[in-house]
Amino acid sequence: MTTVIVLAKECVPGRVKTRLTPPFSPEEAAALASASLADTLEAVGRVAADRHLLWFDGAAPRGTGFEVVQQPSGGLDERIAAAFEWTDDRAVLVGMDTPQLDPAVLQAVLDDDGADAWFGPATDGGWWALGLEPGRRRGDLVRGTPMSTDVTGASQLLRLSAAALRVRRLPTLTDVDHVAEAFAVAEAAPASRFATVLGVLAPLVDAVA
Repeated sequence: MTTVIVLAKECVPGRVKTRLTPPFSPEEAAALASASLADTLEAVGRVAADRHLLWFDGAAPRGTGFEVVQQPSGGLDERIAAAFEWTDDRAVLVGMDTPQLDPAVLQAVLDDDGADAWFGPATDGGWWALGLEPGRRRGDLVRGTPMSTDVTGASQLLRLSAAALRVRRLPTLTDVDHVAEAFAVAEAAPASRFATVLGVLAPLVDAVA
Protein backbone atom coordinates (compact mmCIF):
# COMPACT_ATOMS: atom_id res chain seq x y z
CA MET A 1 0.00 0.00 0.00
CA THR A 2 1.17 3.53 -0.76
CA THR A 3 0.15 6.99 0.40
CA VAL A 4 1.09 10.40 -0.92
CA ILE A 5 0.62 13.28 1.53
CA VAL A 6 0.31 17.02 0.94
CA LEU A 7 1.03 19.12 4.02
CA ALA A 8 -0.84 22.40 3.67
CA LYS A 9 -2.86 25.08 5.38
CA GLU A 10 -5.73 27.38 4.56
CA CYS A 11 -4.62 30.32 2.43
CA VAL A 12 -5.72 33.12 4.74
CA PRO A 13 -4.19 36.58 4.18
CA GLY A 14 -1.62 37.32 6.86
CA ARG A 15 -1.13 33.61 7.66
CA VAL A 16 0.49 32.32 4.48
CA LYS A 17 3.52 33.44 2.50
CA THR A 18 4.15 36.30 4.91
CA ARG A 19 7.70 36.69 3.65
CA LEU A 20 6.29 37.81 0.30
CA THR A 21 4.85 40.85 2.09
CA PRO A 22 6.09 43.31 0.99
CA PRO A 23 6.17 43.81 -1.95
CA PHE A 24 2.90 41.88 -2.21
CA SER A 25 -0.05 42.63 0.02
CA PRO A 26 -1.28 39.89 2.38
CA GLU A 27 -4.19 39.25 0.00
CA GLU A 28 -1.86 38.92 -2.98
CA ALA A 29 0.47 36.63 -1.06
CA ALA A 30 -2.54 34.47 -0.15
CA ALA A 31 -3.56 34.34 -3.82
CA LEU A 32 -0.09 33.08 -4.71
CA ALA A 33 -0.27 30.48 -1.94
CA SER A 34 -3.68 29.34 -3.16
CA ALA A 35 -2.36 28.94 -6.70
CA SER A 36 0.65 27.02 -5.43
CA LEU A 37 -1.59 24.69 -3.44
CA ALA A 38 -3.85 24.10 -6.45
CA ASP A 39 -0.86 23.26 -8.65
CA THR A 40 0.51 20.93 -5.99
CA LEU A 41 -2.78 19.09 -5.55
CA GLU A 42 -3.15 18.68 -9.30
CA ALA A 43 0.37 17.27 -9.65
CA VAL A 44 0.10 14.95 -6.65
CA GLY A 45 -3.34 13.83 -7.79
CA ARG A 46 -1.70 12.39 -10.90
CA VAL A 47 0.43 10.05 -8.79
CA ALA A 48 -0.84 6.46 -8.75
CA ALA A 49 -1.08 5.85 -5.01
CA ASP A 50 -3.53 3.86 -2.94
CA ARG A 51 -4.29 6.95 -0.85
CA HIS A 52 -4.06 10.67 -1.52
CA LEU A 53 -4.02 12.50 1.80
CA LEU A 54 -4.39 16.23 2.41
CA TRP A 55 -2.89 16.85 5.87
CA PHE A 56 -4.53 20.20 6.40
CA ASP A 57 -4.70 23.11 8.81
CA GLY A 58 -7.94 25.05 8.45
CA ALA A 59 -10.91 24.83 6.08
CA ALA A 60 -9.77 22.57 3.25
CA PRO A 61 -10.67 23.25 -0.38
CA ARG A 62 -13.52 21.14 -1.74
CA GLY A 63 -13.51 18.78 -4.69
CA THR A 64 -9.84 17.83 -4.54
CA GLY A 65 -10.40 14.09 -4.49
CA PHE A 66 -8.06 13.86 -1.50
CA GLU A 67 -8.84 12.37 1.86
CA VAL A 68 -8.67 15.33 4.25
CA VAL A 69 -7.32 14.98 7.78
CA GLN A 70 -6.87 17.96 10.08
CA GLN A 71 -3.35 18.43 11.40
CA PRO A 72 -2.86 18.06 15.15
CA SER A 73 -1.50 20.91 17.24
CA GLY A 74 2.22 21.27 17.81
CA GLY A 75 5.32 22.36 15.98
CA LEU A 76 5.97 21.59 12.34
CA ASP A 77 8.12 18.58 13.21
CA GLU A 78 5.32 17.16 15.37
CA ARG A 79 2.74 17.64 12.64
CA ILE A 80 4.90 16.00 9.99
CA ALA A 81 5.72 13.12 12.33
CA ALA A 82 2.00 12.65 13.02
CA ALA A 83 1.29 12.43 9.28
CA PHE A 84 3.74 9.56 8.90
CA GLU A 85 2.31 7.85 11.97
CA TRP A 86 -1.24 8.18 10.64
CA THR A 87 -0.61 5.63 7.89
CA ASP A 88 1.22 2.31 7.83
CA ASP A 89 1.85 2.55 4.09
CA ARG A 90 4.98 3.49 2.24
CA ALA A 91 4.42 7.25 2.23
CA VAL A 92 5.89 10.35 0.65
CA LEU A 93 5.08 13.82 1.97
CA VAL A 94 5.39 17.16 0.20
CA GLY A 95 4.47 20.70 1.15
CA MET A 96 2.47 23.26 -0.81
CA ASP A 97 5.46 25.44 -1.75
CA THR A 98 6.78 23.62 -4.84
CA PRO A 99 4.13 23.99 -7.57
CA GLN A 100 6.78 23.01 -10.13
CA LEU A 101 7.13 19.46 -8.76
CA ASP A 102 7.10 16.59 -11.24
CA PRO A 103 4.56 13.84 -10.41
CA ALA A 104 6.94 11.29 -11.96
CA VAL A 105 9.46 11.94 -9.18
CA LEU A 106 6.90 11.05 -6.52
CA GLN A 107 5.71 8.07 -8.52
CA ALA A 108 9.27 6.78 -8.63
CA VAL A 109 9.39 6.90 -4.82
CA LEU A 110 6.25 4.83 -4.46
CA ASP A 111 7.46 2.32 -7.04
CA ASP A 112 11.01 2.03 -5.66
CA ASP A 113 11.85 -1.09 -3.66
CA GLY A 114 15.55 -0.30 -3.38
CA ALA A 115 15.54 2.25 -0.56
CA ASP A 116 14.18 2.81 2.95
CA ALA A 117 13.83 6.59 2.72
CA TRP A 118 13.69 9.25 0.03
CA PHE A 119 14.89 12.81 0.58
CA GLY A 120 14.23 15.84 -1.62
CA PRO A 121 16.50 18.76 -0.66
CA ALA A 122 15.47 22.38 -1.15
CA THR A 123 17.79 25.14 -2.28
CA ASP A 124 17.28 27.10 0.96
CA GLY A 125 18.70 24.30 3.11
CA GLY A 126 15.38 22.67 3.91
CA TRP A 127 13.61 19.83 2.16
CA TRP A 128 10.60 19.64 -0.13
CA ALA A 129 9.85 15.90 -0.05
CA LEU A 130 10.36 13.08 2.42
CA GLY A 131 9.46 9.46 1.81
CA LEU A 132 9.61 6.67 4.36
CA GLU A 133 9.03 2.94 4.37
CA PRO A 134 6.63 1.57 7.02
CA GLY A 135 8.12 1.33 10.48
CA ARG A 136 6.90 1.23 14.05
CA ARG A 137 8.57 4.48 15.09
CA ARG A 138 9.15 6.38 11.87
CA GLY A 139 7.62 9.55 13.28
CA ASP A 140 10.67 9.68 15.55
CA LEU A 141 12.83 10.16 12.46
CA VAL A 142 11.25 13.60 12.08
CA ARG A 143 10.19 14.61 15.57
CA GLY A 144 12.77 16.95 17.12
CA THR A 145 14.39 17.97 13.84
CA PRO A 146 14.83 21.77 13.71
CA MET A 147 12.44 23.26 11.17
CA SER A 148 12.54 26.35 8.95
CA THR A 149 16.30 26.86 9.26
CA ASP A 150 19.14 26.64 6.76
CA VAL A 151 20.25 23.36 8.38
CA THR A 152 16.84 21.65 8.40
CA GLY A 153 17.66 19.50 5.40
CA ALA A 154 21.09 18.50 6.67
CA SER A 155 19.65 17.68 10.09
CA GLN A 156 16.89 15.54 8.62
CA LEU A 157 19.31 13.71 6.36
CA LEU A 158 21.57 13.04 9.32
CA ARG A 159 18.63 11.53 11.23
CA LEU A 160 17.92 9.18 8.34
CA SER A 161 21.55 8.17 8.01
CA ALA A 162 21.95 7.65 11.77
CA ALA A 163 19.04 5.22 11.63
CA ALA A 164 21.04 3.17 9.09
CA LEU A 165 18.42 3.70 6.40
CA ARG A 166 19.17 3.36 2.72
CA VAL A 167 18.43 6.89 1.54
CA ARG A 168 17.78 7.83 -2.06
CA ARG A 169 18.05 11.51 -2.95
CA LEU A 170 15.47 13.25 -5.08
CA PRO A 171 16.09 16.30 -7.29
CA THR A 172 16.76 19.60 -5.53
CA LEU A 173 13.89 22.08 -5.87
CA THR A 174 13.30 25.69 -4.91
CA ASP A 175 10.36 26.28 -2.62
CA VAL A 176 8.57 29.60 -2.46
CA ASP A 177 9.32 31.72 0.57
CA HIS A 178 10.77 34.95 -0.80
CA VAL A 179 10.09 37.05 -3.89
CA ALA A 180 13.20 35.92 -5.80
CA GLU A 181 12.21 32.30 -5.21
CA ALA A 182 8.70 33.00 -6.47
CA PHE A 183 10.05 34.24 -9.78
CA ALA A 184 12.47 31.31 -10.05
CA VAL A 185 9.65 28.81 -9.50
CA ALA A 186 7.39 30.58 -12.00
CA GLU A 187 10.18 30.41 -14.56
CA ALA A 188 10.57 26.68 -13.90
CA ALA A 189 6.80 26.11 -14.35
CA PRO A 190 5.57 28.80 -16.75
CA ALA A 191 2.26 27.02 -17.45
CA SER A 192 1.34 26.72 -13.77
CA ARG A 193 -1.42 28.58 -11.98
CA PHE A 194 1.27 30.01 -9.75
CA ALA A 195 3.13 31.54 -12.70
CA THR A 196 -0.12 32.94 -14.08
CA VAL A 197 -1.07 34.63 -10.81
CA LEU A 198 2.45 35.97 -10.33
CA GLY A 199 2.40 37.32 -13.88
CA VAL A 200 -0.76 39.26 -13.11
CA LEU A 201 0.39 40.59 -9.73
CA ALA A 202 4.00 41.48 -10.47
CA PRO A 203 3.25 44.37 -12.88
CA LEU A 204 0.77 45.79 -10.37
CA VAL A 205 3.44 45.74 -7.67
CA ASP A 206 5.92 47.41 -10.02
CA ALA A 207 3.35 50.07 -10.90
CA VAL A 208 2.73 50.89 -7.26
CA ALA A 209 6.47 50.97 -6.55
